Amino acid sequence: MSGNTLLQLDLPGIPKVRSGKVREMFDLGDRLLMVASDRISAYDVVMPNGIPRKGEVLTLFSHFWFDRAADLVPNHLLAKADEPLPEAVQSHADQIGRRAMVVKKAQPLAIECVVRGYLAGSGWKEYQKQGTVCGISLPDGLENSSQLPEPIFTPATKAEEGHDENISFDEAVNIVGKNVAEQARELSIKLYERGRHHAAEKGIIIADTKFEFGIFEGELILIDEVLTPDSSRFWPADLYAPGKNQPSFDKQFVRDYLETLDWDKTPPGPELPAEIVQKTSEKYIEAYTRVTGLEF
Repeated sequence: MSGNTLLQLDLPGIPKVRSGKVREMFDLGDRLLMVASDRISAYDVVMPNGIPRKGEVLTLFSHFWFDRAADLVPNHLLAKADEPLPEAVQSHADQIGRRAMVVKKAQPLAIECVVRGYLAGSGWKEYQKQGTVCGISLPDGLENSSQLPEPIFTPATKAEEGHDENISFDEAVNIVGKNVAEQARELSIKLYERGRHHAAEKGIIIADTKFEFGIFEGELILIDEVLTPDSSRFWPADLYAPGKNQPSFDKQFVRDYLETLDWDKTPPGPELPAEIVQKTSEKYIEAYTRVTGLEF
């Protein structure tokens, strides 16, 4: 750990269930403790240095959206953002307080639930080749960053190693079953629409986003993070201009820097310069304050 950047976390006496690209998951018996670190990944490679305060932004953002989506779908939260941590981890409260979520033990779906309202990233690449995204035919003549006629559900596989792969809806059905896939698609689009409309009022375009769902007591619930700058593309609306990559509040800023390097996008990732780290931290915090209207 360097400065106020949390990169690794172990809680003595509390079993760690898994360590993801960003989050650490701990077993509290009948529930889980999820802690967002300041690690940042790009092209599925975790960079050696993190982004200060990023984990706090992701957690507080998720709490904001979980609250505002509770009428659409139940979620995994067992405690609100301002409630004290469980007694077992109270001694670590200063270190992890605003980064932590106490959550239900759900069984995550084996697919990523991606919704796209604009043509960007891997969707733009596929469209250029064959006029489709995840097998969905789109109108001719769209440009990089064009708004789509309506949001589309474009699922992906979850890769433990390497890159997630875009798949068709039929392939998603084969993985999770027809009922669950249809329910996940419907909820994903409703959640995206709600988030997009709210953010638009604050001058931010949510171009696309990724949701995670899990099964808890036989019911589909929303888990992990929601409409954060890590799981979504946030663009400033006043600078939006189709036909090119957009300036961004998310980690696209880091990706754009990495594209200037002679790096083959395989581990280890290169050290990020102090200026890139600082600007990225500022962008995460600005995204939070603008979208939520809350002080950070």
